[in-house]
Amino acid sequence: MPHHRYRPVYERVEVPLADRSWPARKLDRAPLWVPVDLRDGNQALAEPMDTERKRRMFDLLVTMGFKEIEVGYPSASQTDFDFVRHLATSDALPDDVTISVFTPARGDLIDRTIASIEGLPRALVHLYTATAPTWREVVLRRSRAEVHGLIIEAATHLLRRADGHRGDVRFEFSPEVFNLTEPDFVLEVCDGVTELWEASPDRPVVHNLPATVEIATPNVYADQIEYMDRHLARRDSVILSVHPHNDRGTGVACAELAVLAGAQRVEGCLFGNGERTGNVDLAALALNLYVQGVNPMIDFSDIDTIREVVEYCNRLPVHIRHPYVGDLVHTAFSGTHQDAIAKGLARHAEQAAELGVPADQAPWNVPYLPIDPGDIGRTYEEVIRINSQSGKGGIAHLLHTHHGLDLPQKLRVDFSRAVQRVTDTSGRELTHQELWELFRSTYLRHGKSGPVRLLSWSTEASEPGPHRFTCTIEADGAEHEVRGDGNGPLAALTDALKTIGIVVDILDYTEHAVTTGPDSPATAYAECLVDGVVCWGAGWDTSLLTASVDAVMAAVNRARSGLS
Repeated sequence: MPHHRYRPVYERVEVPLADRSWPARKLDRAPLWVPVDLRDGNQALAEPMDTERKRRMFDLLVTMGFKEIEVGYPSASQTDFDFVRHLATSDALPDDVTISVFTPARGDLIDRTIASIEGLPRALVHLYTATAPTWREVVLRRSRAEVHGLIIEAATHLLRRADGHRGDVRFEFSPEVFNLTEPDFVLEVCDGVTELWEASPDRPVVHNLPATVEIATPNVYADQIEYMDRHLARRDSVILSVHPHNDRGTGVACAELAVLAGAQRVEGCLFGNGERTGNVDLAALALNLYVQGVNPMIDFSDIDTIREVVEYCNRLPVHIRHPYVGDLVHTAFSGTHQDAIAKGLARHAEQAAELGVPADQAPWNVPYLPIDPGDIGRTYEEVIRINSQSGKGGIAHLLHTHHGLDLPQKLRVDFSRAVQRVTDTSGRELTHQELWELFRSTYLRHGKSGPVRLLSWSTEASEPGPHRFTCTIEADGAEHEVRGDGNGPLAALTDALKTIGIVVDILDYTEHAVTTGPDSPATAYAECLVDGVVCWGAGWDTSLLTASVDAVMAAVNRARSGLS
């Protein structure tokens, strides 16, 4: 790897801040979020959105609560121009939403952009020019002074054109590749534009400082933002905005540290679509605040619907591990994770009951789940899923949640071995329905089938006196009429089995009602020592007595069939 070809950021641009204060600050409120899905995100698509898809995305963003939305690059394509005109001539724009349009610092393109917003009651025109040395020298082929002059000329032209616009037009300026531009030059240019546009506290300008290409650790970007926050002229008349990209995979971190450093506004896309490795992900940023107890000011309560619209409009899938929204991000396969989550969910329900509030209103503190999936419209079915890496806690949780079974601790261990054999062999995940069928075939069915079968039976009890179990048993192909006595029905059953040479000692027994499914059945679990072999059995019936007898017989048949 020829690492010598590359220079560290400190050799490429001055980072002047030394006495930084942002590390001591805390995020306690949401910045102004500005989605750029319809412009920057759209430019990054192999198949850019048409008007129908753009409108669907726009309506989604409005519904979620965004108050400023960048809707297009009108001078770049007829489709973008037409969509802005669509918004201007329809009732799509709510009274509390401002649209933004993007334009390079060139007179004819500014003219086209102003023409697109004719008829809109309010708009923000976003002017940009690359300012970094490499871009000046390679792309623009202009000196620093010439680039400065180009920006002032374009900003002046924009101001003149906006003066004749009937609606309220505000301005935004982006020195593209800010993070690789000399700090004194950015400050000089931005202050000049602020003065030219006559910014005031009641009519501020936006200065947007993009990390167009990520080139350093997020703390460097934060230092650069804090430097601008401290030194911008007319600071109370400037909305300081950031637009991080994700080339290093740290776009979210850059945005969060930039807000700590003084940024008041963040541009990005839902789920991070954008050129190369993407724009910063507004969903991740907003929900990161949410799980810290901060109101994100945007509604993500139905995140799956949001994802469906974004995937439809972008024609791109959202990754299954994408923060908060991916199919598997609320899912645990690992046994230790599943056990902790299952116990955490049970404790959460208990604490909600103790507080006298619904579970979805109680404070959230569940291991491995930083957010309650229900808060963003997900369900607990997605939380625990079973494969070869899973453990007894997760298996028991799914059987309890979906089928009402409350397995004893030792039976959880026993059944997890059966699950492990199946998943190791198949190499695939098991659904909760498949878990139920495996439990039924492993334990329940043996209560009525196997080498030892009760063809008929009855119990009676005298007061005072022992219980009596009378039955017809088929064992090894022969029928036997037998009876047994004991201090309970199951003790009497084991006494009856002893008369035909089957010695059974019940080591553990549990029973409970099942609240799921029809007829309110009961379930019984029995751990038995059968002719020296320890084996579990289970029974399921509307009669608790029948379920308990089936549980013992299931243990007997499993032991005598070598299934322990």
